[in-house]
Amino acid sequence: MSNTQNHRGDTQLARLLLDQSLVGSDEMSKCLAKQKELREQGIDKPLAEILVEFQYVTSSQIERIAKFPDDESLYQPAQQIPGFQILSKVGQGAMATVFKAKQLRLDRIVAVKVLPKRLSENPEFVDRFYREGRAAARLNHPNIVQAIDVGEAAGYHYFVMEYVDGKTVYDGLTNGGCYKEDEALSILRQVSQALEHAHARGFIHRDVKPKNIMITKEGVVKLADMGLAREISDYETAKAEAGRAYGTPYYISPEQIRGEVNIDFRADIYSLGATMYHMVTGRVPFEGSTPTAVMHKHLREPLIPPDHINMNLSSGIGEIIEVMMAKRREERYSSATELISDIEAVLGGDPPFQARKRYDQGLLRSIADSGVTVYTPKPEDINPSEKSTQNWTAVLVLSFFLALSILINIWLLQELISK
Repeated sequence: MSNTQNHRGDTQLARLLLDQSLVGSDEMSKCLAKQKELREQGIDKPLAEILVEFQYVTSSQIERIAKFPDDESLYQPAQQIPGFQILSKVGQGAMATVFKAKQLRLDRIVAVKVLPKRLSENPEFVDRFYREGRAAARLNHPNIVQAIDVGEAAGYHYFVMEYVDGKTVYDGLTNGGCYKEDEALSILRQVSQALEHAHARGFIHRDVKPKNIMITKEGVVKLADMGLAREISDYETAKAEAGRAYGTPYYISPEQIRGEVNIDFRADIYSLGATMYHMVTGRVPFEGSTPTAVMHKHLREPLIPPDHINMNLSSGIGEIIEVMMAKRREERYSSATELISDIEAVLGGDPPFQARKRYDQGLLRSIADSGVTVYTPKPEDINPSEKSTQNWTAVLVLSFFLALSILINIWLLQELISK
C-alpha cells in the first residue's frame, strides 16, 4: 500500500475513533505527534499500531472500526432515495451517514440520515433506526431537530429531518477550547428546555453530548440524534437492554454504565451536566486510557469541581454542574424544570436555590450515613451549676441566630425594593 493510501486510511480511522468517542482528541493528537516523529526518523508506522501501543484502544476495536464502509460506498444508496437530491455529506458516525439534500417536491433543504447496508440487514439496528424516527416525530419543540420522514429505498433505510445550518457544541471544544459562562448557561437553558419537552412526553434521550447539540447561525440551540432515545414506559426494551451500557463513555450516567433497567430522566440530566463541565473547563469530567477506565471513574471517582479548574467561573454554575453530576440520582435535579429555575437564577445574578437545597440535604445525609453519634447528656448527669451555664449558653446562641435572621431578612427586603 502506498504512503498516500496509508495516510488516507489513518485519517479515516482517526475520524471514526473520534466520532465514536473511543479516543479523546488529546489522545489522538499525542498518537499523531508520535507518528510524525517516527516518520521524521524514516519509520512509517500505521496509526492503529501506535494507538494500541499507547493502550488507547484494543486490537479488536481497531478491527471492528476498520469494517465500517468507506465514504464512496455511502453515496450510492443516498442518491437512490426518491424525491431527494443529495447535495453533500454532512457527517458520518458508526451507525449512519448524514447528507445535506434538497426535498424536490417542497423545494427545501433537509438532512437525510442513511443506515449503512451492513446494519440494514440487522433487525435490531433497523428497529432502533425507526424508533429514532418515531421518537423524533412525537417531539415538536424549537430546541429539538424536527423529524420529517422515514422510509426505505433500494434496501437502505433513511430518516429525513430538519437541516441545521450551523455547528455543534463539540466544534467549539476542539483544541482545548471552552465556552464563556453566560454563553454556556444560555446553551444549557435551551437544551434543558428541549429535555423538559421530551421528558414530559415520556422520552429519555440517553446520549446527550457535545456532538448532539447543534447551534444555528442565529444562536438557536437544537438537540439532535434520538438514536438511543427510549420511552420510559417501554419496559420490554429496557429488560432486553439490561446489563448493557448504552451511551458515550465521557458523558454517560452511572446508572447507564451499570445497565440498570429503571433508567429515568435524571440520566439525561447527568449527561448534560458532563457536557456542561466539558464546555466550561475545556476538558471532560473524567479521563482514562480506555472507555472502561473512564466509565469506572464515573462510578467511583469524586468529581473535581469545575470552578476549581476554571477559576473564572462563578460558584453558582459550579454548584449547578455538581448537582447535575451527582453519582446518586436521588441527589440530582429531579426534573429539567427544576434545573431551568436554577439556570435562570444564576443568569439573573442570584444563587441557585435548588442546588443549594440539595447540597444541604446531601450534607445531612452524609452525616447520617457516617454513623457518628452525638452524645446528649441526661438531665441527672448535669449538676445545677452546669445546667445554669448551659441554659444561658442556649439563650445566647438562639439570640444570635434570631438577630442574624432578622438582619438577613432586612437585607433581602432592601434588595427587593431596590430592584
